[in-house]
Amino acid sequence: MSELARTQEREGEQKEWMARTLVVLQAPRGVFAALRDDSPAASAARSEAVLALVILAGMGLLLLTPEAGSVLDSSEYDGAIFAIWLFIVGGAMGAAVYWGLGAIVYGATGWLGSLGSYRRARHLVGFALAPLALSLVVMLPLRLAFFGGDAFRSGGSDSGTRGLALALLGWAFAAWAVGLAVVGVRAVHAWTWGRALAASGTCAAVVAVIGLLELLVRHA
Repeated sequence: MSELARTQEREGEQKEWMARTLVVLQAPRGVFAALRDDSPAASAARSEAVLALVILAGMGLLLLTPEAGSVLDSSEYDGAIFAIWLFIVGGAMGAAVYWGLGAIVYGATGWLGSLGSYRRARHLVGFALAPLALSLVVMLPLRLAFFGGDAFRSGGSDSGTRGLALALLGWAFAAWAVGLAVVGVRAVHAWTWGRALAASGTCAAVVAVIGLLELLVRHA
């Protein structure tokens, strides 16, 4: 095969994985099953898709935090600085979830008999984050349309029933991502639902313990 043909093949695979960032929201099992190919070439082909999901999901997740609801209280922030803050801090948050949760999934599934790599566990997490990436493009315009600048300031028009409804909608995307992770664990490993739920429950327990320890340290 010529170098040009190999380049075109790689580009085609990368485009296919980019398309799967949307397909995973509708037909996740096939997308996660494709992660079984953990060869260097296959992993490289989906790396850009995973990176995009991680950054967008981190931004979406950041919008769910209390910090996002008051970030414009500071006089040093305007619309441009807010966008930069959302991209940088959100991207860092997405990376932390990707690497940290990937390690937890890797450990939990390995404990239950998986022989998969840490890289594949991370990629599973990356595609499971797709609903949070979608939440960014849904929630940000809605918050700005309903509340304008109040959406990112303390108090204001977003503190009522509509604000609560939007917050619950945002966390529904997070719950969707959790459910997608369970489907992903089952599809990647071809496990039963019981085994997949056991692995996911172990991950949830570890995350809960880490969160509790962080809370205790913060208020010590």
